[in-house]
Amino acid sequence: MTDLPRWDLSNVYPSLESEEFKNATADLKRRADAFDHFLDEHRVSRSNTGATLRDATLITEEYLNAMNPTLRLYSTLNAYVSSFVTTDSFNTLAKKRESELEIVAIRLRKQEIKFQGWLGTAVAFLPQVIEQSSVARDHAFHLREVAEQSRYMMSEAEESLAAELELSGGNAWSKLQGTVSSQITVDFELDNKLEKMPITALQNLRHHPNGDVRRRAYEAELAAWESVREPIAAALNGVKGSMSTLDKRRGRRDALHSSLDHARIDRETLETLLRVMENSFPIFRTYFKAKAKRFGNKALPWWDLFAPVGKSQRHFTWDEARTFILTQFRTFSDRLAQLAQRAFDSRWIDAEPRKGKRGGAFCMEVPGVDESRVLCNFDGSPDQVSTVAHELGHAFHNFCQVGKTMLQAITPMTLAETASTFNEIIVANAALAEAQSTEEKLVILESQLINASQIVVDISSRFRFEKEVFERRVASELSADDFCEIMLRCQRATYGDGLDERYLHKYMWAWKPHYYIPSLSFYNYPYAFGLLFGTGLYATYKERGPSFVKDYEALLSNTGEATPADLAARFGIDIRKPHFWESSLKMIEGQIQQYLKL
Repeated sequence: MTDLPRWDLSNVYPSLESEEFKNATADLKRRADAFDHFLDEHRVSRSNTGATLRDATLITEEYLNAMNPTLRLYSTLNAYVSSFVTTDSFNTLAKKRESELEIVAIRLRKQEIKFQGWLGTAVAFLPQVIEQSSVARDHAFHLREVAEQSRYMMSEAEESLAAELELSGGNAWSKLQGTVSSQITVDFELDNKLEKMPITALQNLRHHPNGDVRRRAYEAELAAWESVREPIAAALNGVKGSMSTLDKRRGRRDALHSSLDHARIDRETLETLLRVMENSFPIFRTYFKAKAKRFGNKALPWWDLFAPVGKSQRHFTWDEARTFILTQFRTFSDRLAQLAQRAFDSRWIDAEPRKGKRGGAFCMEVPGVDESRVLCNFDGSPDQVSTVAHELGHAFHNFCQVGKTMLQAITPMTLAETASTFNEIIVANAALAEAQSTEEKLVILESQLINASQIVVDISSRFRFEKEVFERRVASELSADDFCEIMLRCQRATYGDGLDERYLHKYMWAWKPHYYIPSLSFYNYPYAFGLLFGTGLYATYKERGPSFVKDYEALLSNTGEATPADLAARFGIDIRKPHFWESSLKMIEGQIQQYLKL
């Protein structure tokens, strides 16, 4: 691929060394200083149990009025610095700026700790504070959630120490994994030419139409991860060990406990979702076997899991992908299409795979300019087109929350995947409806089923892997061999006889960045939640038509101010019952049945 865009953030700050950036950083530090002074002056801490209603109102209002703009400024600076770090891990200036910001972030975190600990002692006043203060009333959901979570705090001194040690603990291990993985290059022969490929470009060859290329790329990738497995295994031990220790000290039942609270769902809902997903494995295995048969095999080797099928083997240029996505978005909403058009025109997207750039894809909010930025590693495959649509869904979600304060917009991962998944469904279903030939339908269905099988089946394997790692990490560190053994066993348990068990991906744990986020364990099941929730919402849209769009945008706007269960109830959905999840999976099963007939 040539002439792929790199993102532009010059409207945020001119450069990392510009006066604008330096002044904004200095302003952030001044804000932190001023709020530290306020907290000390008013003795805002867990030890201050003598608050009056007047004190409670004053402190709560000041916290909200100070923290919201401070977080907006910090998040803008952080997004700007991240735009360099994630696309060029060799950029030492960006890493220095990142480190400087992290120190301020620790101060902000310690301020949150003080307020949360204090709010836990003053919780009796909270209903009255919310009733008489408009700013508190506007943040009622956030305040109640903070007060509830104060039950799972260590002492203020311990929480402050944990925040400071995070820089040299879990966060440092996470950086190690990101740096090591992004700087891997592999010598690979493609089209009779030996190339030095970044690992992200090598992974994209899983979509290559030639089976021999896919197989060699798979083998080269495993060898690459083999060469760096020890530092990455150390990183995973570090991240999971740190979180296990903290969860225990905070009185959490297990590592999943904090994840569920962050996701704003209960254990019953997750268990229902996982059980319904597991019950669907047989139909997905039927799809895997049918795909294997197309390649002359009984079961799929890993390198064919993402392989294109059909004679058309469509390959998109960047301009074709752009046109395709915009056309399909317009079938749903002009506002969605306009936002995506702006993203393309204003260079919000960094699409080029290159050495030093992180793998995968993500969307980050840039609050200071009310924009987003999307990172992907585009290779022209239908899967990558779907990925761009997915990330633009996150951008649309951010757009729908413009006008909300930072604390009003805090969205759980379960709902953060709603708009992204919905976008994928829009693109795929609209394209399928317009398909002119059986061959074209096959290609579109294949792309849909690759995505669905990854989110239902592979996500299940990743959840099982992480759950076992947490359970075993309590007793001792795990070796790279241990991680590989667990990963292979979890893949066999979920993919079953749909995949050739001789050729699985034992190093999935090494490159998936989701495992290495210290503050967010189990960053896997929210994708399944998002897929099936989005699928169910799409079914509602097909029933209601254009009138659905306004309610959908309202849902996205309010994801920081309600639980998933409450928001789902607005559409008559009960996420605690298996029926909704089964109905969504039935739609995917229908796609598989259609695929089998082609």
